[in-house]
Amino acid sequence: MRILAFPCNQFGGQEPGTNAEIKQFAAERGVKFDMMAKVNVNGDDTHPLWQYLKQRQGGTLVDAIKWNFTKFIVDKNGQPVGRYGPTTSPLEMRDELEKYLNQ
Repeated sequence: MRILAFPCNQFGGQEPGTNAEIKQFAAERGVKFDMMAKVNVNGDDTHPLWQYLKQRQGGTLVDAIKWNFTKFIVDKNGQPVGRYGPTTSPLEMRDELEKYLNQ
């Protein structure tokens, strides 16, 4: 299992730094997951991965990502199998994650 983080500055300007600055900030706070390059998750410049995730796991009312920390579970075959809102704790996703870990 891997946790991948995709910084995005489309939500209140929360990620204004460069990729290197964001990675350093995370490292200084003990972040252990993989930090990807900053992307857009909404709008005309949406990264293709996020287009795919939103297409396969639509949101409530609209497919757009509403805020930072939206989470997706992707199975070992690359299929998005779950979408969780920003306020969902990763601990609340444990049962679902374990289901895919044991396949």
